[in-house]
Amino acid sequence: MRLRIMFMLLATGAASSLIAADWRQFRGNAANSVAVGESLPTELSGDTIAWKASLPGRGLSGPIVVGEQVFVSASSGYTQDRLHVISINAADGSTQWERQFIATGRTLTHETMCNATPTMASDGQRVFAFFSSNDLICLDLAGNLQWFRGFGSEFPNASNSLGMSSSPVIVGKTVVVQVESDAEAFACGVDVESGVTLWQIDRPHAANWTSPSILPATNDTPELVLLQSSKGLAAVDPTSGTIVWNFDKGASTIPSSTVDSGSIVIPSNGLTAIRPATGNTFEQLWNASSISPGTSSPVVVDGMAFVLNSAGVLTAGETTSGERLWQLRLRGKFSSTPIAANGYLYLFNEDGNAFVVKPEKDKGTIVSELDLAEKILCSPGAADGALYVRSDEHLFKFSKRHQGRLSTE
Repeated sequence: MRLRIMFMLLATGAASSLIAADWRQFRGNAANSVAVGESLPTELSGDTIAWKASLPGRGLSGPIVVGEQVFVSASSGYTQDRLHVISINAADGSTQWERQFIATGRTLTHETMCNATPTMASDGQRVFAFFSSNDLICLDLAGNLQWFRGFGSEFPNASNSLGMSSSPVIVGKTVVVQVESDAEAFACGVDVESGVTLWQIDRPHAANWTSPSILPATNDTPELVLLQSSKGLAAVDPTSGTIVWNFDKGASTIPSSTVDSGSIVIPSNGLTAIRPATGNTFEQLWNASSISPGTSSPVVVDGMAFVLNSAGVLTAGETTSGERLWQLRLRGKFSSTPIAANGYLYLFNEDGNAFVVKPEKDKGTIVSELDLAEKILCSPGAADGALYVRSDEHLFKFSKRHQGRLSTE
């Protein structure tokens, strides 16, 4: 009997370890675009579209997933001043609830962007929707408003002519946002429960579209949030806003940094890798000037760093040296950041063409393509064996456990 009980406990533990994690913010829980433990469909086709759900407005924001709920933001109206937060049932694509708000800050953006450009974030109990108008909205999972911060009205000069796009991240009990423009620029940590500002720091006065990254804690250092700008990369204590160290060699203002195994890969002078060192400092590992990302952020996994340039060329670099391993030309222009899952890369171009690429040390191979025939600018998400991506009009779910298509139009 004891052996049977032990076997059941072991079996239960093994099963629970296989349950994939949520996808709670831009580029996933670790903000690195890697879907750990996920096994996604590699042959994308109409048969792997589990459902397609209509959306009430435009959006470049990616989907996030918490349990059986998929959250996405949208904006509508002639001036994009109506803000939407939608909860969709992951099982069938039906809308569970929708909440609407009126923007308090600047809503006009470049025609390729919209107010719903930043991706939402969640701590597992609440969801946080951030918009180009610098409105930060906190709802519980049932859609009840917890608090609302109108940074657009609090800081009316913090905007640019193209639109803001920085996505918030959750670190512990703090939601961290970057609001950076030529006229006014700051980053702040906001308490997830009350919406009160815990800290606020000045940032370089320059237009910036990057999003924070997360440096996990080690035995020697606490968890840090990484803030990137044209000046470089600042490592900040998310509980106090204290700047722990600063990389000051400049960085891109569009693609964001990513972290892998304690190393930080920065879109700086091509691609630069650094590693935190003792005494609140860091050391540079390598610089690869020939590996330069376009709009998409780099993805680092399995000993390789992947970047997409403005011409749609996927380049793989070796993570110990920065040496270029291979290049693969894809079709079209890319704005979204790809994600990696179970040894594959998933990429979507602006024309709605999906690509699944199998990366190896000596080459990259396209194993699947699908034309969704809708404009896609958002970065995809993955959870519980499913791949999610949104266009201006629809949210798509891909799953190899499903054959055939459901529609909630």
